[in-house]
Amino acid sequence: MSPPALAAARPSAVQAVARGRRRRAARRRLIIGTLAALVAAGFAVSLMVGQSFYPPGDVLRVVLGEQVPGASFTVGRLRLPRAVLAVAAGAAFGLGGVTFQTMLRNPLASPDIIGISSGASAAAAVAIVVFGLGGTQVSVFAIVASLAVALLMYVLAFRDGVVGMRLILIGIGIAAIGDSVTFYVLSRAGEWDMQEAARWLTGSLNGTTWAEVLPTLGALLVLTPVLLLLARDLATLRLGDDTASALGVRVERTRVAVIVAAVGLIAFATAAAGPIAFVAFLAGPIAARLIGTGGSLLAPAGLVGALLVLVADFTSQFAFDSRYPVGVVTGVLGAPYLVYLIVRTHRAGGSL
Repeated sequence: MSPPALAAARPSAVQAVARGRRRRAARRRLIIGTLAALVAAGFAVSLMVGQSFYPPGDVLRVVLGEQVPGASFTVGRLRLPRAVLAVAAGAAFGLGGVTFQTMLRNPLASPDIIGISSGASAAAAVAIVVFGLGGTQVSVFAIVASLAVALLMYVLAFRDGVVGMRLILIGIGIAAIGDSVTFYVLSRAGEWDMQEAARWLTGSLNGTTWAEVLPTLGALLVLTPVLLLLARDLATLRLGDDTASALGVRVERTRVAVIVAAVGLIAFATAAAGPIAFVAFLAGPIAARLIGTGGSLLAPAGLVGALLVLVADFTSQFAFDSRYPVGVVTGVLGAPYLVYLIVRTHRAGGSL
């Protein structure tokens, strides 16, 4: 091709790239807006629908602080804290899960798989069964254990930097230890302690109060901006440590910051609602399928996590003859996807 022809081709190529970027940006905005609308709709339905139905006007008046006979207690004291925690915990699990999956470049690198949730569960079981604690004290045990497990994983995996697969394998080993501790403690528990521990370990929103909701909301308000500010550097880490460093990313500092923020979100959500199974694992891949390539998955994954917990909680309450903890429904959804992901990775020639 002659030089004039090349010169004529360049503007059209640049325009094509620009059009592609605009289309992807428009698609991203549309999907995020749709997810936000679905979360808002699910939140509204969870406040209106139950054993008694309350119209939107009554629900809005309760939310605004007015006294409405019947609705003030049912909506304001029972449904509203539960729905807010479903959104907050789901968003926290989604953000924390996709952070680990992005940083370690592996969809299996979820807190459900690499030991963080297992450490929190083991600590909660010990707090309930061995020490006879409850409420906020169990939550503190779970938060401290999550942070300790993350620190232990990082220290054990660090050798001239952190290799993603090494951290994942260490996390799987720690998860096995945590699960063993949980099973051992439960095997020696009394009947009442067994019921209390099982309810917490399954992941449940039953009996939610504002005392459980507010710490999770606080963690979201503080830690989500940290992840969003580091979203570009986090995405660059997917290219590998050497490439990220060459592009100006301070790799270890970024990795430590996002690990602390993600573990904090997971810890507070787990402390409030228990380790709701597979939400952190599912939110990122679902968001990636919806958004496509390019751009950060943090915001869409947080919205997907919130929507998953809202829908699963509503399903667990009204879709069956009996009411089940929300973790049962998310577990039924997540387990087949985990098997599918492992099979797909194996057939593609990847390693786990």
